[in-house]
Amino acid sequence: MTAPTPIARPGTERPPLRPAALVLLACALVTGALAGTAVAVAPASARTPLAWGASAAAVALSAAVTVAFHALRALALARRQLAAAQQETARLQQEQARRAAEFGQEHARLTAAHARELSELTAEQTRVREELISEHARVREELTAENARVQAELTAEITRVRTELTAENTRVRTELTAENTRVRTELTARVRTAESERAAALAACANAAGRMQALATGMLADLREMEGRHADEDVLTDLLHLDHRTAQAGRIADSVAVLTGARSGRRWARPIVMESILRGAMGRIGGYQRVRVHSASEVAVAGHAAEGVMHALAELLDNAANFSPPTSEVHVYIEEVASGVIVSVEDSGLVMGPVQQRRAERAVSGETTGLGGLSGTRLGLAVVGRLARKHGLTVSFRPSARGGTGVLLLIPQELLSRPSDPT
Repeated sequence: MTAPTPIARPGTERPPLRPAALVLLACALVTGALAGTAVAVAPASARTPLAWGASAAAVALSAAVTVAFHALRALALARRQLAAAQQETARLQQEQARRAAEFGQEHARLTAAHARELSELTAEQTRVREELISEHARVREELTAENARVQAELTAEITRVRTELTAENTRVRTELTAENTRVRTELTARVRTAESERAAALAACANAAGRMQALATGMLADLREMEGRHADEDVLTDLLHLDHRTAQAGRIADSVAVLTGARSGRRWARPIVMESILRGAMGRIGGYQRVRVHSASEVAVAGHAAEGVMHALAELLDNAANFSPPTSEVHVYIEEVASGVIVSVEDSGLVMGPVQQRRAERAVSGETTGLGGLSGTRLGLAVVGRLARKHGLTVSFRPSARGGTGVLLLIPQELLSRPSDPT
């Protein structure tokens, strides 16, 4: 099948202008010659108007002839194009009729083939459906029978396993009960043994602490008697050094007594002024020469609590001296407030971090009554916590203005008194 030849639309082709130009030139020559001849033979008075008129007529005639010639050529060209278009239209109509006939034949053939294939597919579908229905019924029957058989076997197996598990559970429960009773009996015996051993150990520690306290007190009395008898400066210096060492040993014995629940230290029958409390606390630590007391107070601490307050201050002063540079000083301030007396102990050592401060505050709160978890660095704070709980003291920590850590000890008002004015 060949592609149709494109049809030129009428008016798209125009006649060439060259023949029209030749006709215009010929007409101009002829009319020019005629006009010149007429002017030449005319009288002299009429030559000028005649020349103008003849020229205009010649131009108009030439133009008219030229336009007419061009129009005739364009008309002839249009007629030829129209005839060609009519011929092409007739050819296209014939081609369209031929293609329509071929399309009808092909459509009829495809329709017949589609009908034949559709009937074959319908028959095949019916056959396959019947086979599937019969196969499905057969498989369902087989599955039903197999399911009934497996269910019966499973029921029997479950019953057997349940019976075995019940018997095994009963046996294991009996064994566990017996083992639990045995372990509980052993643990109870061990706990009782541990408690009795702990009580015996605490009693032994308390007894040893009491003996150490008595021994330290006796040694201090002997040393002070010796200090009164000897006037030699070297001997007196040695005796004072031993006095100070014995006081430190007595503080350690008092700490053990506090932690084990034994009687702690000496008891005073009368109130002790704060200056004596501070001097006594300073005399029980190794770095007493580094302690600086910046203020004094006339307030006195009740006799039953004086030893506890003195011991707590000694532990705080010792802690501040141990955890600050050996050449630095520990400063003590006393301030009277409405709720009692605040004793501030400040050092220039390391600043405690948040975790360390929480541990220290928990230790001095006195909430932990057991001895578990105590170490050498926390022993003094634990003693302070026991004494604070016993006498109602309040201990808190804060950063020191001197770069280290500051400790505030609040002695409540009910433990304080003032010496009577002289009459």
